Formats: sequence, structure tokens, C-alpha cells
Amino acid sequence: MPKKLLIWLVIAFAAFYLFTQPRGAADAVGGAFSAVGDAFGSVIVFLSALFN
Repeated sequence: MPKKLLIWLVIAFAAFYLFTQPRGAADAVGGAFSAVGDAFGSVIVFLSALFN
């Protein structure tokens, strides 16, 4: 039960943040996608160096 409550609280906070600070939410999502892209790029560089 506490896990389900925590999930709903996170969703409610995200919705509140989205509606009150849409620019900040967009920047946060953009930053997260950028970090994931950088991580994949680093893995590709590592694998290229490993197999060459």
C-alpha cells in the first residue's frame, strides 16, 4: 500500500510542477533526454575503442 501511495504522490507532484512551471518541466525533460543521449554516446565510443 505505501508503494502505491508514493507512486501517486510522485505523479501528483509531477502534474503540479508541469502546470505551475511548464518551462521548467520542459527544461528538466530536455536535460534528462540529453543525459541519456550522452550516456549512449559514451557507450558507443567505449565499444568502438574496445573493438578497434
